[in-house]
Amino acid sequence: MALVQTIIWFLVALAILVSVHEFGHFYVARRCGVKVLRFSIGFGKILFRWHDRQGTEYAIAAVPLGGYVKMLDEREGEVPEDEKHRAFNRKNVWQRIAVVAAGPIANFILAVLLFWALMLPGVRGAIPIIGSVEPDSVAASAGLEAGQEILSVDGAETPTWQALHQQLLKRLGESGTISFRVKYPDSSLQYLSEAQLDGWLRGVEEPDPVAGLGLTLDIPTNEALVGQVLPDTPAERAGLRTGDRVVSADGEPIEDWNAWVEYVRARPGEEISLTVERDGAEESLQLTPERVEEQGETFGRVGVAPQPQPWPEDRVRVYEYGPVGSFVAGVDRTWETAGFVLLSVKKLLVGEISTKNLSGPITIAKVAGSSAESGWKSFVGFVALLSIFLGVFNLLPIPVLDGGHLLYYFIEVVKGSPVSDRVQQVGFQIGLFVVVGLMALALYNDVMRL
Repeated sequence: MALVQTIIWFLVALAILVSVHEFGHFYVARRCGVKVLRFSIGFGKILFRWHDRQGTEYAIAAVPLGGYVKMLDEREGEVPEDEKHRAFNRKNVWQRIAVVAAGPIANFILAVLLFWALMLPGVRGAIPIIGSVEPDSVAASAGLEAGQEILSVDGAETPTWQALHQQLLKRLGESGTISFRVKYPDSSLQYLSEAQLDGWLRGVEEPDPVAGLGLTLDIPTNEALVGQVLPDTPAERAGLRTGDRVVSADGEPIEDWNAWVEYVRARPGEEISLTVERDGAEESLQLTPERVEEQGETFGRVGVAPQPQPWPEDRVRVYEYGPVGSFVAGVDRTWETAGFVLLSVKKLLVGEISTKNLSGPITIAKVAGSSAESGWKSFVGFVALLSIFLGVFNLLPIPVLDGGHLLYYFIEVVKGSPVSDRVQQVGFQIGLFVVVGLMALALYNDVMRL
């Protein structure tokens, strides 16, 4: 069932992104007087089709991994004399540029609107406070200490965990100086410190930038409240219920959820005498964690998940934007993310980031499913980010992509005549090889992660 839901949410996200991208091409093509023959979501055999008054065919095809807009073009077949003025190839170069660029631009517009919707009711983010510092780490050499709040990295403000992660990700694979500005709680004094990076986390698969500094961020302790009991697990058989608070195990007090998890993990196959608080009264249960072996480690597991608990208000930053402010923030977020994607492409090309971090449809589907399970806000944010990635990727100057066509058209603007068909054909073959190669590598990475 979980697999089916993952596939469904992946297809929903893909359908939204492809429809918006292709609608961008479609809309501008019509505004420029180009006749659109077909607007298709998916490839291959057509499952459903219908036509509008202008003769455009709208289609849903069998392979839902993309889409296309087919326009009238003399290079693809005979065009009646009275229709030639509506052919794409007969339009001036600036109109062709507008039609091709409209797809990626539509993806950026979608991202702005989605971020605007997410930010309109306000945004909350956890304040990045250091929990611990590993000896002989980058953080230790910078003199960072537990309890400090990280105000900025390399001069860029880091008011939330998300901002801190994004700023650190920009330094992956680099060498040189990294600077921090920090302060202690209840103090207005700020401290500047520096450390040296040397190919920081270069080549690491799925790097964790905070851990890579030798830091853990402080997380407020949660009560040992049971939020979910999985079916056919030791917890269900022992009689644990949602809402139970674990008071003690074998007579030892359980202070928080982390203590409960550590206690269970350390006792695979051992019976535990459990005391829980339920509806204001205490009850005794007998629980035996199942034995789990993963990556050479043996630990106990009982099959429960914690009950979500709000963070203390003094550990959270709240931003209220308003309608105009949230739109501006959405534009800023889209711009910053697009820049980060381009930076990541550059780092992949020069070897500062491992190619193992490339992800394909399997990973995207898994993220789509997990984000949907986390709530509509998480899913909308995921679609916004994916829309930016799609827009940036399509603008790369690789023939077969929108960016490759734009490259040819801008060359045409400079030289005053179109790029020769021979050059375009060679470029198409090279571009197809590059794109297929990237897709194969990403799919290989997906399979290896499984």
